[in-house]
Amino acid sequence: MSWLDSLSLTTTLIIIILVIIPISSAIYLYFYDRRQKQHAILRNYPILGRMRYMLEKTGPELRQYLFNADHEGKPFNREEYLHIVLPGKYLNSIIGFGSKRNFEESGYYIRNSLFTKQNEEMRVDNDELINTMRYRVDEDNLFSRKEHREEIPALPWLLPEEDAVVIGHNCEHPFHVRSLLGQSGMSYGALGENAITALSKGIGMAKEAWMNTGEGGLSPYHLTGDAHIIAQIGSGLFGFRTENGEFSWERLREKAEISQVKAFEIKLAQGAKMRGGHVEGEKVTEEIAKIRNVVPFTTINSPNRFKQFSDYPTLFDFIEKIRDHGGKPVGIKIVIGGREDAEELALYMQETGKGPDFISLDGAEGGSGATYQDLADSVGLPLKSALIILEDALRKYDVRDQVKIIASGKITTPDKAAIALAMGADLVQIARGFMISVGCIMAERCHTNECPAGVATTDKNLQRGLVVEEKKFRVTNYILTMREGLYRIAAAAGLDSPTKFERHHVVYKDERGRVFPVE
Repeated sequence: MSWLDSLSLTTTLIIIILVIIPISSAIYLYFYDRRQKQHAILRNYPILGRMRYMLEKTGPELRQYLFNADHEGKPFNREEYLHIVLPGKYLNSIIGFGSKRNFEESGYYIRNSLFTKQNEEMRVDNDELINTMRYRVDEDNLFSRKEHREEIPALPWLLPEEDAVVIGHNCEHPFHVRSLLGQSGMSYGALGENAITALSKGIGMAKEAWMNTGEGGLSPYHLTGDAHIIAQIGSGLFGFRTENGEFSWERLREKAEISQVKAFEIKLAQGAKMRGGHVEGEKVTEEIAKIRNVVPFTTINSPNRFKQFSDYPTLFDFIEKIRDHGGKPVGIKIVIGGREDAEELALYMQETGKGPDFISLDGAEGGSGATYQDLADSVGLPLKSALIILEDALRKYDVRDQVKIIASGKITTPDKAAIALAMGADLVQIARGFMISVGCIMAERCHTNECPAGVATTDKNLQRGLVVEEKKFRVTNYILTMREGLYRIAAAAGLDSPTKFERHHVVYKDERGRVFPVE
């Protein structure tokens, strides 16, 4: 065959690929759409209708990257997203020029002091440095960007031993917490093993921080690092159940014997859903089914509530029994719906002298891998309102010293954590911030097992994109910058420790510029 014949054949193939195939496909779709009965737009306008659906399908991505302003995206806008990603990658949270916050809007502000604290005056343990990795930018041009990763010693920003938050001081094995923040409940199954492993290793490298297993139970991947563990017990009893679905005290004792497990948490409710969890069957691999003691590849819906208790007397008895069998602190995870709920809880604690060692208080703005829009939007109170109501009730009935409060609900930056501490929390915990630190791009595909970043999926092919040895350092750096930021804000408020934030350190400014104390 001559080169002219080859050229002619190549030209013919190009014409087929670029012209004939697209035209044939368009003609086929035109007549197919004209005959289908499901979509009115496609039936009347086949070509324009297809273009409409393509734009609708790509709309979230187009808005996220091209059309939304820095403060317009939901549930986290671009600015909030970058305040998680950049510290995790570069171990740096410095910005230039000025704040992008709209100061004309109403919001909470931290009161600064005219006499701030010096670094050497702060009550902090920075003696043992942490070896981590961060990126440095070598070149950042329009069409090229070069950066390299380097090892660097970093300050841990831990509470001194004498300032540790002690959970369950009357327990056989109290939990001494020297990190003011940890990871909120995220289950293995909702997240894949690569994500859980990266979180475990990263949190462990940051020293003294904890991770909550979520209601899916304790997996081997939670134990790959040195993170402290709060083992959550959900209404489905996953990891704590017999084959018949009854609570297993033997499995509880097995978990309690693990040194990394520091406490147990009974999940009554979650901010995004006042019900048990949901996992699609395709996510329930044989390994996950074995950990949860359920049937593989079967959709899991936890009961709306526990069968083991139905009121405060039976709940408190259940708490006491878990504490006696495990010897470790026991807490409850709740969402507050009103002042009466908090006062009823506090009153019963006062009358009986019993109750949880800690309360994980989740705000209605909290997230979830899978829930319903109506529950996520309108059931339960947001965190700031709930914190004030809960602490007021505990103080009113003189039981505040019996219990620690761990707050969660869209707390992703040090200033938000400081406000939560000032409003009554002893500790704060974060879920979606940690998801973003290991690579989440907010694709909102958590419930489908099709997470493109390999975070909220058990699909091996998708998880391949999440490299544990890379992402674990992002987790460590995120924690370190969060803890450093808390100390920086405390110093600005004239405090030598972020444990000393109180309600009077926060004020509320309305849209007319009037300032009110937080009550």
